[in-house]
Amino acid sequence: MSEITAILNGYKRPQFLKEQVEALRNQTIKPKEIMLWQNNSEGFDKELTDSLITASCNHNMGVWARFMFALNAKTEYICIFDDDTIPGDMWFENCLETMKTHEGLLGTVGLIYNTPDSYHNNVRYGWADINNDETIRVDIVGHAWFFKREWLSAYFRELPPTDITIVGEDMHFSYMIQKYLGLNTYVPPHPSNNKRLWGSIKGMEMGLEANALSFNHENMRLMNVYHNMLVNRGFKLVRYA
Repeated sequence: MSEITAILNGYKRPQFLKEQVEALRNQTIKPKEIMLWQNNSEGFDKELTDSLITASCNHNMGVWARFMFALNAKTEYICIFDDDTIPGDMWFENCLETMKTHEGLLGTVGLIYNTPDSYHNNVRYGWADINNDETIRVDIVGHAWFFKREWLSAYFRELPPTDITIVGEDMHFSYMIQKYLGLNTYVPPHPSNNKRLWGSIKGMEMGLEANALSFNHENMRLMNVYHNMLVNRGFKLVRYA
């Protein structure tokens, strides 16, 4: 059986960590290790964080740091989670099954862009908006990223920009594996009648808090900036390949 490392991101929502850890420990295919990147964060239960492989940073290094932290994993597969993402208990099983037929970057919400010149004009599949019964190819995924550890070598073939640290990591990953590995990005099945397979079962209630990144207008502008940068570099979109 393939082994998996789960990587959690601790930032402003310590109240979700216990539920995240319990959801991971209750997976039908359990992770070998659970690692936590604490990104200039306070208020976390020390007993809980001490039960994980935890690294704490005294500065907010942004959304890219957790992917660098993932280099410390030793398993074939890695799954990185946003701090508001609680997976159903069959999420890892779903991902491994999907890898057998659609090897690529997997996620619990996927975007297909309606136009090549706007990040925000898109259709979302997975737990949000449109539940997909079958695996679907998308442009990028978010909230949870399931991938082979060796693909991190492609992730860092081109370094992230120094002036965009709080968005862009999701777009970057899909572009890098497309460009250097010839791999696509997919959302595994998220049937409406079986949330056990979902990568996020409480995304609506947890993700709508006021501190969610996507609600920050400057961050939304930067998402568009980075999206357009990658398209101009040759990122091939599903509807425009």
